[in-house]
Amino acid sequence: MRSCRISGWGTYLPDRVVTFESRSGTATRHRIADDVSQLDMLSAAAEDAIRRAGLTPDDVDCVIAACAAGVQPIPCTASLVMERVAPGARAAAFDVNSTCTSFITAVDIASRYLADGEYERILVVSGDVGSRFLDPEQRESYELFSDAAAAVVLERGTGEQGVLSSLQQTWPEHAHDTELRGGLSRYPAQDYADGDPADYRFDMHGRRALMGMLKVLPGFFDRFFERAGLGLDDVDLVVPHQASGALGIAMRRIGFPRDSYVDAVAEYGNMVSSSVPYTLAKCLEDGRLGPGDTVLLCGTAAGLTANALALRL
Repeated sequence: MRSCRISGWGTYLPDRVVTFESRSGTATRHRIADDVSQLDMLSAAAEDAIRRAGLTPDDVDCVIAACAAGVQPIPCTASLVMERVAPGARAAAFDVNSTCTSFITAVDIASRYLADGEYERILVVSGDVGSRFLDPEQRESYELFSDAAAAVVLERGTGEQGVLSSLQQTWPEHAHDTELRGGLSRYPAQDYADGDPADYRFDMHGRRALMGMLKVLPGFFDRFFERAGLGLDDVDLVVPHQASGALGIAMRRIGFPRDSYVDAVAEYGNMVSSSVPYTLAKCLEDGRLGPGDTVLLCGTAAGLTANALALRL
């Protein structure tokens, strides 16, 4: 076990709500206002997490931003968050990106730093503004995503708290099933005027991504549980990435019964990197999770990447 504990958490959910009708009913999505930025969301969630942890900003000694798409290419998003919320802290700041599962990757990395004694208090912040990259003509993605942010403060825990096991794997043959091509070195921003506007919007081949995910997930979770020495009965709650309305299909394929995991796709949709931490924070707030519980954080992401981490609270 890598000893660590969540001492505080914070969230930001935009007030603006849009609804879409689907075959399964009404889907609710949250989209930020024109005068709100991604950095505003991340900073608000971070400040909330630090306050709930009973710390001052200067107590933080590492800031990890775990977003699918950052605020700007340079500098790292973590440094911009730190500038807002902890400008006087003597802290490291860097970004981690495994797209939708970035938070899980960041917690995995943070737990190793804490276990090694490198840092004492690490702020992990996630959040994306997917709505600003969507193509209105691509209905399956345009009606799926919500904007949100979430953050946690991780501190070194007792012997009973921490990361029990983790596993991450990528299948690059599915790398182009979901992508945003423009904006960096492949299609630089200055080429936008003469390029294809579609390269600068999110592009998703939903069925191909789903079929790839369903193919690899059962074997991936078999390896995870074998490596962890755990069974599903040892997990109090599964908090998966709220990828799409096919969440239930994926969970059944893996073997998770309906009452073992959180499904909030209808209420919130896909919150990209904030999906897992936002759902986790809500479960901590409403008492669905508490001290001593074991939670499985998991999901898939562009790449195609699968990620799983068992955390004892």
